[in-house]
Amino acid sequence: MIPFPTSGNAARPHIPSPGFADPVRDAQRCFRKLLAAISYPGRAQDLRGLLSIAPEPLYPTTAALCLALLDVETVVWLDGPLDTPDVRQFLSFHCGCKIAAHPGEAAFALLDGETAAPRLQTLHPGTPEYPDRAATALIQVPSTTGGVKVTARGPGIAEAQEFEIAGLEPEFWTRRATVNAAFPTGLDIVFVDPRQIVGLPRAICVEGAPPCTLR
Repeated sequence: MIPFPTSGNAARPHIPSPGFADPVRDAQRCFRKLLAAISYPGRAQDLRGLLSIAPEPLYPTTAALCLALLDVETVVWLDGPLDTPDVRQFLSFHCGCKIAAHPGEAAFALLDGETAAPRLQTLHPGTPEYPDRAATALIQVPSTTGGVKVTARGPGIAEAQEFEIAGLEPEFWTRRATVNAAFPTGLDIVFVDPRQIVGLPRAICVEGAPPCTLR
Protein backbone atom coordinates (compact mmCIF):
# COMPACT_ATOMS: atom_id res chain seq x y z
CA MET A 1 0.00 0.00 0.00
CA ILE A 2 1.33 3.44 -0.91
CA PRO A 3 1.31 5.72 2.16
CA PHE A 4 -0.12 9.23 2.03
CA PRO A 5 2.56 11.93 1.87
CA THR A 6 3.23 13.59 5.20
CA SER A 7 5.18 16.58 3.96
CA GLY A 8 5.56 18.82 0.97
CA ASN A 9 2.77 20.40 -1.05
CA ALA A 10 0.86 17.21 -1.83
CA ALA A 11 -2.47 17.07 0.02
CA ARG A 12 -4.28 14.02 1.30
CA PRO A 13 -7.20 13.04 -0.92
CA HIS A 14 -10.58 13.96 0.53
CA ILE A 15 -12.25 10.93 2.13
CA PRO A 16 -16.08 10.94 2.18
CA SER A 17 -17.96 10.66 5.46
CA PRO A 18 -18.37 7.01 6.49
CA GLY A 19 -21.50 5.07 5.69
CA PHE A 20 -23.33 2.45 7.77
CA ALA A 21 -21.20 0.48 10.20
CA ASP A 22 -23.20 -2.63 9.26
CA PRO A 23 -24.45 -1.90 5.72
CA VAL A 24 -26.99 -4.73 5.47
CA ARG A 25 -28.59 -4.56 8.92
CA ASP A 26 -28.48 -0.76 9.17
CA ALA A 27 -30.05 -0.35 5.73
CA GLN A 28 -32.80 -2.82 6.69
CA ARG A 29 -33.44 -0.99 9.95
CA CYS A 30 -33.60 2.35 8.13
CA PHE A 31 -35.95 0.97 5.50
CA ARG A 32 -38.29 -0.47 8.16
CA LYS A 33 -38.47 2.97 9.78
CA LEU A 34 -39.27 4.52 6.40
CA LEU A 35 -42.01 1.95 5.76
CA ALA A 36 -43.50 2.77 9.17
CA ALA A 37 -43.42 6.49 8.34
CA ILE A 38 -45.24 5.89 5.05
CA SER A 39 -47.69 3.40 6.58
CA TYR A 40 -48.60 5.74 9.45
CA PRO A 41 -48.60 9.22 7.90
CA GLY A 42 -47.96 12.12 10.25
CA ARG A 43 -46.37 9.96 12.97
CA ALA A 44 -42.71 10.68 13.62
CA GLN A 45 -40.26 7.77 13.42
CA ASP A 46 -36.93 7.99 15.26
CA LEU A 47 -33.92 7.51 12.99
CA ARG A 48 -31.12 8.26 15.42
CA GLY A 49 -28.17 5.92 15.83
CA LEU A 50 -27.76 4.83 12.21
CA LEU A 51 -25.18 7.46 11.29
CA SER A 52 -23.31 9.87 13.53
CA ILE A 53 -21.92 12.23 10.89
CA ALA A 54 -22.74 13.28 7.34
CA PRO A 55 -21.40 15.80 4.85
CA GLU A 56 -22.89 19.19 5.63
CA PRO A 57 -25.54 20.36 5.12
CA LEU A 58 -27.04 16.84 5.04
CA TYR A 59 -28.40 15.60 8.34
CA PRO A 60 -27.19 12.13 9.35
CA THR A 61 -30.85 11.09 9.13
CA THR A 62 -31.06 12.25 5.51
CA ALA A 63 -27.77 10.56 4.68
CA ALA A 64 -29.04 7.31 6.22
CA LEU A 65 -32.15 7.43 4.01
CA CYS A 66 -29.95 7.97 0.97
CA LEU A 67 -27.83 4.94 1.85
CA ALA A 68 -30.97 2.81 2.20
CA LEU A 69 -32.77 4.07 -0.92
CA LEU A 70 -30.25 5.08 -3.58
CA ASP A 71 -28.16 2.83 -5.80
CA VAL A 72 -26.46 2.81 -9.19
CA GLU A 73 -29.80 2.79 -11.03
CA THR A 74 -31.21 5.77 -9.11
CA VAL A 75 -31.32 9.35 -10.38
CA VAL A 76 -31.43 11.99 -7.64
CA TRP A 77 -31.89 15.75 -7.72
CA LEU A 78 -29.95 17.90 -5.23
CA ASP A 79 -31.59 21.25 -4.70
CA GLY A 80 -30.08 24.57 -3.68
CA PRO A 81 -27.99 24.38 -0.50
CA LEU A 82 -27.93 20.58 -0.58
CA ASP A 83 -26.02 20.50 -3.86
CA THR A 84 -22.42 20.66 -2.66
CA PRO A 85 -19.25 18.85 -3.77
CA ASP A 86 -19.10 16.96 -0.47
CA VAL A 87 -22.70 15.76 -0.77
CA ARG A 88 -22.15 14.69 -4.38
CA GLN A 89 -18.99 12.82 -3.43
CA PHE A 90 -20.73 11.08 -0.51
CA LEU A 91 -23.59 9.89 -2.72
CA SER A 92 -21.28 8.85 -5.55
CA PHE A 93 -18.95 6.93 -3.23
CA HIS A 94 -21.56 5.14 -1.11
CA CYS A 95 -24.55 4.85 -3.47
CA GLY A 96 -23.17 5.16 -7.00
CA CYS A 97 -26.32 7.09 -7.95
CA LYS A 98 -26.62 9.53 -10.83
CA ILE A 99 -27.20 13.26 -10.22
CA ALA A 100 -30.05 14.65 -12.32
CA ALA A 101 -29.44 17.64 -14.57
CA HIS A 102 -33.08 18.68 -14.14
CA PRO A 103 -35.52 17.95 -11.27
CA GLY A 104 -38.03 16.37 -13.64
CA GLU A 105 -35.58 13.54 -14.37
CA ALA A 106 -35.18 12.44 -10.75
CA ALA A 107 -36.68 9.48 -8.90
CA PHE A 108 -35.67 11.11 -5.61
CA ALA A 109 -35.15 14.76 -4.73
CA LEU A 110 -33.31 16.19 -1.74
CA LEU A 111 -34.94 19.52 -0.89
CA ASP A 112 -34.55 22.20 1.75
CA GLY A 113 -37.77 23.04 3.59
CA GLU A 114 -37.33 26.80 3.26
CA THR A 115 -37.25 26.63 -0.54
CA ALA A 116 -39.12 23.39 -1.25
CA ALA A 117 -42.57 24.80 -2.08
CA PRO A 118 -41.92 26.03 -5.66
CA ARG A 119 -39.73 23.00 -6.39
CA LEU A 120 -42.60 20.55 -5.93
CA GLN A 121 -44.12 21.44 -9.29
CA THR A 122 -40.82 20.79 -11.09
CA LEU A 123 -40.63 17.15 -9.96
CA HIS A 124 -42.09 14.26 -11.96
CA PRO A 125 -45.57 13.36 -10.60
CA GLY A 126 -45.82 10.13 -12.57
CA THR A 127 -48.55 9.37 -15.11
CA PRO A 128 -51.99 7.78 -14.75
CA GLU A 129 -50.59 4.65 -16.43
CA TYR A 130 -47.38 4.62 -14.37
CA PRO A 131 -47.95 6.50 -11.09
CA ASP A 132 -45.03 4.60 -9.54
CA ARG A 133 -42.65 6.65 -11.68
CA ALA A 134 -43.34 9.74 -9.59
CA ALA A 135 -40.51 11.30 -7.62
CA THR A 136 -40.17 10.99 -3.86
CA ALA A 137 -39.10 14.18 -2.09
CA LEU A 138 -36.88 14.01 0.99
CA ILE A 139 -37.31 17.43 2.57
CA GLN A 140 -34.93 18.61 5.29
CA VAL A 141 -36.61 20.75 7.95
CA PRO A 142 -35.38 22.15 11.28
CA SER A 143 -37.84 20.03 13.23
CA THR A 144 -40.82 17.72 12.78
CA THR A 145 -42.44 19.53 15.72
CA GLY A 146 -43.10 23.17 16.46
CA GLY A 147 -44.58 24.30 13.15
CA VAL A 148 -48.16 25.09 12.21
CA LYS A 149 -50.41 22.26 13.36
CA VAL A 150 -52.18 20.48 10.49
CA THR A 151 -54.40 17.42 10.28
CA ALA A 152 -53.84 14.44 7.99
CA ARG A 153 -56.64 12.18 6.79
CA GLY A 154 -56.54 9.22 4.45
CA PRO A 155 -55.14 5.68 4.06
CA GLY A 156 -53.22 4.48 7.12
CA ILE A 157 -55.00 6.91 9.45
CA ALA A 158 -57.96 5.65 11.49
CA GLU A 159 -59.65 9.05 11.81
CA ALA A 160 -57.21 11.94 11.83
CA GLN A 161 -53.56 12.53 12.68
CA GLU A 162 -52.31 15.92 13.82
CA PHE A 163 -48.69 16.83 13.16
CA GLU A 164 -46.39 19.85 12.82
CA ILE A 165 -43.52 20.55 10.46
CA ALA A 166 -41.31 23.55 11.21
CA GLY A 167 -39.52 25.62 8.59
CA LEU A 168 -41.91 25.34 5.63
CA GLU A 169 -43.00 28.27 3.49
CA PRO A 170 -46.67 29.28 3.92
CA GLU A 171 -47.55 28.19 0.38
CA PHE A 172 -46.08 24.72 0.79
CA TRP A 173 -49.36 22.96 1.57
CA THR A 174 -51.21 24.73 -1.25
CA ARG A 175 -48.55 23.72 -3.78
CA ARG A 176 -48.59 20.13 -2.49
CA ALA A 177 -52.37 19.99 -2.93
CA THR A 178 -52.02 21.29 -6.49
CA VAL A 179 -49.39 18.70 -7.42
CA ASN A 180 -51.45 15.86 -5.92
CA ALA A 181 -54.83 16.95 -7.29
CA ALA A 182 -54.91 14.32 -10.05
CA PHE A 183 -54.44 11.20 -7.92
CA PRO A 184 -52.94 8.61 -8.45
CA THR A 185 -50.27 10.94 -9.81
CA GLY A 186 -48.47 13.14 -7.31
CA LEU A 187 -45.52 13.19 -4.97
CA ASP A 188 -44.72 11.15 -1.89
CA ILE A 189 -42.88 13.21 0.73
CA VAL A 190 -40.66 12.37 3.68
CA PHE A 191 -39.87 15.22 6.06
CA VAL A 192 -36.49 14.79 7.72
CA ASP A 193 -35.11 16.56 10.78
CA PRO A 194 -31.87 15.78 12.65
CA ARG A 195 -33.58 13.04 14.69
CA GLN A 196 -36.83 11.92 13.05
CA ILE A 197 -38.75 11.42 9.83
CA VAL A 198 -42.43 11.95 9.01
CA GLY A 199 -43.99 10.35 5.94
CA LEU A 200 -46.71 11.92 3.83
CA PRO A 201 -47.89 9.81 0.86
CA ARG A 202 -49.66 11.53 -2.03
CA ALA A 203 -53.04 9.99 -1.07
CA ILE A 204 -53.13 11.86 2.24
CA CYS A 205 -55.21 15.02 2.53
CA VAL A 206 -53.80 17.74 4.78
CA GLU A 207 -56.24 20.13 6.46
CA GLY A 208 -55.75 23.20 8.60
CA ALA A 209 -52.86 24.79 6.73
CA PRO A 210 -52.98 28.60 6.69
CA PRO A 211 -54.28 30.17 3.47
CA CYS A 212 -51.72 31.74 1.17
CA THR A 213 -51.34 33.47 -2.15
CA LEU A 214 -49.03 31.68 -4.56
CA ARG A 215 -46.28 33.82 -6.01
